[in-house]
Amino acid sequence: MALATLITLTDIQLAYGHHPLLDHADFAIQAGERIGLIGRNGAGKSSLLRLLDGRTVPDDGDIARNSGLRVATVEQEPELDENATVFDVVCNVEGDHEDWQRPSRVRSMLEKLGLPADAQIAGLSGGTRKRVALARALVEEPDLLLLDEPTNHLDFDGIAWLEEMLRSWRGAAVIITHDRRFLDAVTTRIVELDRGRLLSFPGNFSQWQERKAQWLESERLEQARFDKLLAQEEVWIRKGVEARRTRNEGRVRRLESLRVQRAERRERIGDVSLALAEGQRSGKLVAELEHVSKTFGDKVVVDDYTTTILRGDRIGIIGPNGAGKTTLLKLILGEMQPDAGTTRLGTNVAVAYFDQMRAQLDENASLVDIISPGSEWVEIGGTRKHVMTYLGDFLFSPARAGSPVRSLSGGERARLLLARLFARPANVLVLDEPTNDLDIETLELLEELLQEYAGTVLLVSHDRAFLNNVVTQTIAFEGEGRWRDYVGGYDEWVAQRPAPAAAATQDADAASKPVDESAARAKVARAKPAKPTKMNAWDLRELEGLPDAIATLEAKQAELAGKLADGSLYRDAPAEVERINSELAKLESELEEKFTRWELLEARREGTL
Repeated sequence: MALATLITLTDIQLAYGHHPLLDHADFAIQAGERIGLIGRNGAGKSSLLRLLDGRTVPDDGDIARNSGLRVATVEQEPELDENATVFDVVCNVEGDHEDWQRPSRVRSMLEKLGLPADAQIAGLSGGTRKRVALARALVEEPDLLLLDEPTNHLDFDGIAWLEEMLRSWRGAAVIITHDRRFLDAVTTRIVELDRGRLLSFPGNFSQWQERKAQWLESERLEQARFDKLLAQEEVWIRKGVEARRTRNEGRVRRLESLRVQRAERRERIGDVSLALAEGQRSGKLVAELEHVSKTFGDKVVVDDYTTTILRGDRIGIIGPNGAGKTTLLKLILGEMQPDAGTTRLGTNVAVAYFDQMRAQLDENASLVDIISPGSEWVEIGGTRKHVMTYLGDFLFSPARAGSPVRSLSGGERARLLLARLFARPANVLVLDEPTNDLDIETLELLEELLQEYAGTVLLVSHDRAFLNNVVTQTIAFEGEGRWRDYVGGYDEWVAQRPAPAAAATQDADAASKPVDESAARAKVARAKPAKPTKMNAWDLRELEGLPDAIATLEAKQAELAGKLADGSLYRDAPAEVERINSELAKLESELEEKFTRWELLEARREGTL
């Protein structure tokens, strides 16, 4: 049975000023889908959500919604009544319809999420506020749930809860997030907003990465062929006399058409160019804490903690919201004195601080003043750059250099703060939730930069992939003010942490991890070992034919996936989408069998079975 299409966007155009966010875009959402919406900062992802829930109307094109469609949105920074209680905010009813069961649903939801019904919104942390906003949306029992950066401000437990909730969610969801493991855990389709177009890829984020690389290469080859043809035609028209003599007016018209097509081509936006202004090297010892304790009233935040931080360490500080990660940072950096124990800061320590709340940015200051007040130049790694060129490295055009900070989106503010941070010589980088609001491409570039950075990094983050890719050790909260050092990143911490807590975390995390297909296939092969036997002629012929058989199946798989990348297919032929997905599932099953058989026969030929 074909799935119902909840909402359809046809030939949509939306622009702010001269910048088109959606350029004749098609998009359709089917019941039960969990769509990951990705794209560059400023590409228009949040604007698309506003189109879907009706807060914005397009400049042109049509939007068709199912009759009675219920849509609920959780914004990146939810607006909640500061003076109301949690219960009142979640139970708030917009409109004049009567819903007698709503209060009981609210109580059940608050109990399920562990939210304090009588607590006032004004006293809640960012993570708890996000849970309240999610509860308010879920109580609406929507057919379509729209989530804008839902993992921002959530700790590991909150993210695990949200993953599990979405995996069991019966309605459809569209999720904007930079969290790559979250996308792998919950999405059934990735839609990328790229240069005004919506490109659809079945599967999760890891599968999208593979298909996007193939798609970009195809686009590059197609554009190269187009540019070659255009160049040939330009040479022909410049001959002039020959063109007039032959009176080949059709060829002239084709050239004019080619010129128009080339002018309308929207080139891929450049990458952020990241470089750090590394200051004078610090001493080998950066900081040392011995038997340090810190309490606030009756709450023990740090209890008898000892550690040593050396130059070049890249340390992740991890723990739930409210555990005291910021307090621990201040103790390490000497910004706060302990109640007991001693702290020592090393020599020549120059700290650059990335604040998750972006408090360092003056709302009324221009971008130029934020980066280089009173000067037109910045010095990065011994190279002098004009401030306009430097802002361009972070994808800010010269036209925007004089704009005030208040005009920037959340992602643009994060990029500006990184630009400011990296323009100041430092040998210790303190990054407090740097991944919030950054797009995935910028995240990956930041990872590479930090991996090569010769100084010391102290990182607070709930982005599991980012922690794994950047840090070499972790300082983890273990309850009641206890902190402990571990070697490695997030996954290593999960594997090493005390057993009772580790079991639950590992189970939740295993469910959120993308399936490693090669490992799965190898596991299947190992699970069914054959008895040692001599390779016969039939098995040998089968083995020799398997690579071609697998290549044929993979080519068919790529062809079907290419068809699903067309967003209009979801609108015009939802039954065809279901058929293709069913065929893809069969192909994956066949590939699984052939890979398993291949590994078995290879092992038999090599005498290991």
